[in-house]
Amino acid sequence: MPDPRLTVMGSFVADLAFRAPRLPAWGETVMGSQFRLGPGGKGSNQAVAAARLGGTVTFISKLGRDPFGELARRTYKEERIDTRFVFETLDHPTGGAAVIVDDATGENAIVVVPGAGFHVTSGDIDQARDAIVRSAVFMTQLELSLDAVEYGLQVAKSLGVPTILNPAPALSLPDRIYPFCDYITPNETEAAILAQQPVTDRRSAERVAEILLSRGAGNVVVTLGAQGALVKTAKVTQHVPAIDAGPVVETTGAGDAFNGGFAVALAEGLDIVAATRFGCAVAGISVTRHGTATSMPKRSEVDALLKSLS
Repeated sequence: MPDPRLTVMGSFVADLAFRAPRLPAWGETVMGSQFRLGPGGKGSNQAVAAARLGGTVTFISKLGRDPFGELARRTYKEERIDTRFVFETLDHPTGGAAVIVDDATGENAIVVVPGAGFHVTSGDIDQARDAIVRSAVFMTQLELSLDAVEYGLQVAKSLGVPTILNPAPALSLPDRIYPFCDYITPNETEAAILAQQPVTDRRSAERVAEILLSRGAGNVVVTLGAQGALVKTAKVTQHVPAIDAGPVVETTGAGDAFNGGFAVALAEGLDIVAATRFGCAVAGISVTRHGTATSMPKRSEVDALLKSLS
């Protein structure tokens, strides 16, 4: 098996998660049932997921010198993530996210402030070039400045490293970014915003994926929650069903679990459909647990789940 070496660039935020019977309206207070503080941030979650799945992970990010930053450093030490390019700043605090989880459905609403992570610079990325060029995959998201995202993708592409853009949180992108994306992995909401067309089912997901391909993306995977994912390339159109690993507890972090798994599978040489199925298995396990980074499964758990389905 090839060494699944990955470079992930993204933000760390401390997740302050609240469980409640419903979302409050503006000006309303709702009594919650539970509160948790834990490591989060899309890039950080994806790095943790990839590391737990057997990936050799280098993370590029920026932290403040504060308790949330210490939480991040402890997390990366425990997960054996290379932090040579996790820079520190005194000018900005480490980011935070307020996560409200519906007790009944496990669905969530999130407000995120990337904080220090939003100040990753091109100079920071240049320092990581040697790590990027040795990677089988480079992956990033949109909790960074768009300039940093574009520059990171451009550097990886220039070094011949396959790139993944998880375009989350949802944001309209300039057309010039798409040719730097060998793989782009929006969910339904993100895909609809990117293409400015609604995504309500597989057929509409396929239409939107075609638009993203026409803009220069190499391959598109639209994740569809409980409906799995739609894979679209120049030669392949295929729906990959979701994988049920048990009762849903919380969907926060499911997209990060998918992307971490998808990236590791690609780094190991799997084709896009097989990598998507692997990502669905990782996400399927993650939603049976509380939290984001803390919900990411180990490789043995994913392999056992896939074996049980074969």
